[in-house]
Amino acid sequence: MQRGYQSWEFEHRPVLIGAATSVGPEEGQGPLSRDFDLVHEEMNLGEKTWEKAEKKLMEDAAGLAIKKAGLTKEQINFYIGGDLMNQIISSSFAVRSLAIPYLGVFGACSTSMESLAIAAMIVNSGGADYAMAGTCSHNCTVEKQFRYPTEYGSQKPPTAQYTVTGAGASVVAKQGTGPVITRATIGRVVDMGITDPFNMGAAMAPAAVDTLQAHFRDFGIEPGYYDLIVTGDLAAVGYDIARELLQKHKVPIEQTTYQDCGLLIYDREKQKHIVQAGGSGCGCSAVVTYGHLLKRLAAGEFNRMLVVATGALLSPLSYQQGESIPCIAHAVAIEQGKEG
Repeated sequence: MQRGYQSWEFEHRPVLIGAATSVGPEEGQGPLSRDFDLVHEEMNLGEKTWEKAEKKLMEDAAGLAIKKAGLTKEQINFYIGGDLMNQIISSSFAVRSLAIPYLGVFGACSTSMESLAIAAMIVNSGGADYAMAGTCSHNCTVEKQFRYPTEYGSQKPPTAQYTVTGAGASVVAKQGTGPVITRATIGRVVDMGITDPFNMGAAMAPAAVDTLQAHFRDFGIEPGYYDLIVTGDLAAVGYDIARELLQKHKVPIEQTTYQDCGLLIYDREKQKHIVQAGGSGCGCSAVVTYGHLLKRLAAGEFNRMLVVATGALLSPLSYQQGESIPCIAHAVAIEQGKEG
């Protein structure tokens, strides 16, 4: 199962039998709105606090994913997930209501693929019949925790990204109908000394490139093996840096289509006054992958994709103490599936 230094190959090809997304109003105004299962019209989702709204996003996505998989929550053996809140409370409180055995993980915005890789590993090894992976974020909760109080209305530089209000969840099974999870590469922590929390794309891009290089090295393949490679969520600044670094390291990225979840989720021309450089947050790569990308895969637009979710592992405390921003990226390969 282990390949090379930091990768796994899933020889039993776990199946992604169900996936679902729930998003907020800005995401519903973006170009991918038709690919989301639930689009909420207001940020509070009828809840008293933004934190409770984020929990509801996760509950919605998880419940829908289980329903689409044709299962009940009692059949899910393990839930693997996390978010950006201190003590990953959005995920923990959501799973409290689901009452599913729970493994809480934190990879910041890389959590979507970290949780999916772990879920696939558990199922592939025979440790579960069904495992669920999920993550979420909410613009107002993240802004309040990591930057300035949302009510403050502070101005942001063009390098800043807009945290996605959304949640995505998937169900991984031993067998069934759906796309299969074939490989995963677990990233290393990469820190290039950037301290600006309004320039996350620049901080995370080197981690994405490091994981991509490791993936190609461990499996002995080139980018052209995949029809689509998607990072998330480097947005405009980090995407350009990643392309430059890949060219510098002589990684032939031109062999494939390379996109970024932070650029896909919003219309940066129509929504530029809000989203700046593009999207970010735990929910960004989760809703783009479990909504938009899986639908494109099912439609036969491509056969193989590699999703490389990126995360900035800072905390409010580390930022206030002047620490630089350590980053990480986890990659999961998803391919056209099987039946039965």
